[in-house]
Amino acid sequence: MSTLKRSRRVVVLGTLAALALGATACGSSGGDPLGGGSSTSAAAGSGGSGGGSGSTVVVGSANFPENVLLGSIYSQALKAKGVKVEEKFNIGSREVLYGQLQSGNLTVLPEYNGSLLAYLDAKSTAVDTKDVNAALAKALPATLGLLDSSPAEDKDSLSVTQETADKYNLKSISDLAAKAGEFVLGGPPEFKNRREQQFKDVYGLTFKEWKPTADTTANALKDGSIQVGNVFTTDPKIGQYKLVPLADPKNVFGAQNVTPLVNKAGVDATATAALNAVSAKLDTAGLLALMKRVAVDKEDPSAVAKDWLKSNGLG
Repeated sequence: MSTLKRSRRVVVLGTLAALALGATACGSSGGDPLGGGSSTSAAAGSGGSGGGSGSTVVVGSANFPENVLLGSIYSQALKAKGVKVEEKFNIGSREVLYGQLQSGNLTVLPEYNGSLLAYLDAKSTAVDTKDVNAALAKALPATLGLLDSSPAEDKDSLSVTQETADKYNLKSISDLAAKAGEFVLGGPPEFKNRREQQFKDVYGLTFKEWKPTADTTANALKDGSIQVGNVFTTDPKIGQYKLVPLADPKNVFGAQNVTPLVNKAGVDATATAALNAVSAKLDTAGLLALMKRVAVDKEDPSAVAKDWLKSNGLG
């Protein structure tokens, strides 16, 4: 992630009017997705290149850098197998993307399984990858399916600066209880709607303010405009700025494996195999290294994706 699984993980909630406008314009996080075998076979079509009828596979992404990178990896992996692909990247948040996938305007999305489950079933208690994907298999409509989850995880975190961690002896989210009322929490615009009640119910936290910071959260922590931030664990700025992701002993943030989410009618066996091959090779350390190239070194995501696919024998 983001959030997609890195829910990345994925980033625009706003008002209902804004969402409607975004959905119209389509036609982001994080964040962010298995029964790998069963969901794979369910998603596979009848053969050929792309959809069951040979139609174009439309690969979408949320509007944050990691998801664009993952979308480019998926797209190029499909093209390498002769699948006809159209790219629609940087669309918006899950609130917009999910509807586009259901309608068939998009065929494939890089998702983050735990974040997707939280979106579909906020009361789910599933934590690990197997249980999260089993719960998703029940929560998803019949038209949508998960392919194989990758070992790569981009998890949500509540992070603080090293200075804040040292000053208030913060090691876990539980430790925020005494100071949350004085702290401003930053994150993607939709983070408050998705998580505020959970933090109250699970950890007893009520923050002074929730501030939308989108993909500038790490910078906002560094400059002190927020004290706690929803930083995704594959963000290279964690190391660059010496941020401290707080432990989550009560598992508000479950598994967030990068997982292809597909409209079943739009993918066949060739496309399914290509995407599952990506999942088999993608791990967290590798994703973090790729994100350093994109977010810190400012390399083009498409070029970074191409390099990764070539080095893993998938390009």
